[in-house]
Amino acid sequence: MAAMCATAFEHDRPPERSTHAEAKISRGTMNPLDLTALSPAQTARLEAWRVERAVDVHCHCLYGLDDGPRTLDESLRLCEALVADGVTTVFATPHQLGRFDGVNTSARVQQTLTRLRQELVAAGIPLELCPGADVRIDERLPRLVDQGDVLAAGPLGKHLLLELPHGLFVDPMPAIAALGERGIQVVMTHPERHRYLAGAMGRLRAWVAAGAAIQITAGSLLGEFGRNAQHEAWRLAEEGLVGLVASDAHDAWRPPRMSAAIAMLADELGRDFARQTCLVNPLKAYRGELLEPCQPN
Repeated sequence: MAAMCATAFEHDRPPERSTHAEAKISRGTMNPLDLTALSPAQTARLEAWRVERAVDVHCHCLYGLDDGPRTLDESLRLCEALVADGVTTVFATPHQLGRFDGVNTSARVQQTLTRLRQELVAAGIPLELCPGADVRIDERLPRLVDQGDVLAAGPLGKHLLLELPHGLFVDPMPAIAALGERGIQVVMTHPERHRYLAGAMGRLRAWVAAGAAIQITAGSLLGEFGRNAQHEAWRLAEEGLVGLVASDAHDAWRPPRMSAAIAMLADELGRDFARQTCLVNPLKAYRGELLEPCQPN
């Protein structure tokens, strides 16, 4: 991975946004869902929480691209699990850059997304797919975004999921600023799972103040990534730094756990907090709106 440095971003001001690469990305529509086609779990989620969609902004549901499903059948099983967990709309976010640099191109991601959409219709699985990526931080990021070589997330592409390396801290502030200048809000994914960020509330507050949103993983709240990640996830939530909760589901062995996380958050930090982080803000991401951190009751 190329080293991150402030100067690499400071002199890379946004050009007029090119549409030549973006035109190749089929981001889907923002039409109302067909409520008659939804599963009981999906219908219950929408009715209980008074939202038009139940959006999961971070999920590795595309097959054959990364550490998610290996085959189409595995991908379909994961999509069925999302539906059973009450999700109506998912941002399909395979890894880009890092060890997938030059492998998971935007064109390859789009091709796989299109195929999975077709197979979902054929299988009668009522799940709406939107493109995106879990993007490893890289000093080339502004240029790659301008060229369409990495994918922002959602129907409007107004948010970019940004992942830090697991064993090495790289400052994301230059990326947050550079992408913000391009009208793209950075979503920092699962900081609770990085040991070097444990207790670093001041650092994360600075990211939020600079315009980023913080996304924690449902499984972290439930203790599925260990005690340390669970402690940090709850601490971030209690400190009012969390903007989004997402599944980061990968397969049958790492399934979506949004229902359990919503219930636990509602019990511990209040129903309003659970609704905002797990439903309202993900829906705002779908609509391309600015995300702000949520305060517990």
